[in-house]
Amino acid sequence: MNRFVVLLSIMAVTIFSFVTPGTNSYAAEPIIIAVPTSLGFLEGKESHRAVQMAVTEINAKGGVTVGGVKRPFKVAAIDIRDAARGVPVTEALLGLEKIILEKKPAAIVVGPFRSEALMAGMDIIAKYKVPMLGTIAMSPGSEKKLKGDPEKYKYVFRTCLNAVHLVKYLAGTMALINKEFGFNKVYVMHQDVAWARATAGFVKKVYFDKAGWEIVGLEAYPTGTSDFSSGLMKARAKGAQVIMPIFDMPQSGILVKQWKTMRVPAIMTGFISPLAGSGAWKIFDKKIGGAINNIFELGSAIDSAKVPQSKIFYDKYKRTYGKALQAGHGPAPSYESVYILAEAIERAGSLDPDAIVAELEKTDRNGVMGRVRYDEGHQAIFGFDPKETAVSTVFQWTKTGKRVIVFPASIAEGKIELPPGLKSLK
Repeated sequence: MNRFVVLLSIMAVTIFSFVTPGTNSYAAEPIIIAVPTSLGFLEGKESHRAVQMAVTEINAKGGVTVGGVKRPFKVAAIDIRDAARGVPVTEALLGLEKIILEKKPAAIVVGPFRSEALMAGMDIIAKYKVPMLGTIAMSPGSEKKLKGDPEKYKYVFRTCLNAVHLVKYLAGTMALINKEFGFNKVYVMHQDVAWARATAGFVKKVYFDKAGWEIVGLEAYPTGTSDFSSGLMKARAKGAQVIMPIFDMPQSGILVKQWKTMRVPAIMTGFISPLAGSGAWKIFDKKIGGAINNIFELGSAIDSAKVPQSKIFYDKYKRTYGKALQAGHGPAPSYESVYILAEAIERAGSLDPDAIVAELEKTDRNGVMGRVRYDEGHQAIFGFDPKETAVSTVFQWTKTGKRVIVFPASIAEGKIELPPGLKSLK
């Protein structure tokens, strides 16, 4: 009889330890974070890993407090393949709706890769009222749609750079080149997708046309293109001093390799996804020296000692996964988004989507990318001072395979160097 009483006592203590708030963070039901994106692409893959790293860190500290109870985060991912060539938007939307219905997430992080999928997916997100912190799709069209019906689309936020802020960085770099060297002739080469088309158009409208630059050529390339020699020959023939590429497809690194091999006397400066990470030096046979590339968010593929949080994140990712970040877009805002979400949930004290949205709108966080706040279109504000806004970075590959940040001035490490055969006009 005494043995039976002791057994009951042990069982009671065990059960009590799993239901008492704060005694075991993993006893409570987990909070599901959904990651529907193109997991087979570099940005999607590394963004997913960054989310998992943030979740592990938060869970190690007990999880997220909701109504006085510590609850762990749990990641559920699905490959919606929206960045893959030939995959229709409708297929991506099926994946987005599938993970919402099956996993019932409290929020979505990362989200669609292509802006076309995001724009169409906004209605699904609105239908199920799931807050989303997007970190890859860039077209400002989603913000316009949100402002047109803020009550319906209020669940959509973007923590990464968008095309409008990218334009500010591209224009800022071009203005620096003009000031330093006097160049004003540019050949624009961009991928034929929504965000890249929008970016090229905006740079032309807000900077090139107003600053007196001559656009000697503008060429769009379908996703999957792997030969850019014809465009480079045109740029040479038309006397371009600057070539501005805007691409996120894996094949676009070939453009820089061909530029180097053909010795085109023009500065290559813009955004080419596979050129962002440190590994590009070996991947492209050390033939990318002199190229200038934009990293969309500080911490994604590059860090700065002037923003210590970016270095902590960058180094920890390498220790966790055994290799450095290579994606110049996505990972840093994906990591930050998990913390932004956790803080919003704790402030709300609830998983009610409207309550979470209200707190997300109040976000003011100093982290990996600098200071993160959202504007009225739920876009993270990017600028040139990490103490005031989130920041992007522009770096140049050196002849020895190093990456030197050249813009903005607040985190710059050196000045732009001209490629062989191109002389300053000043």
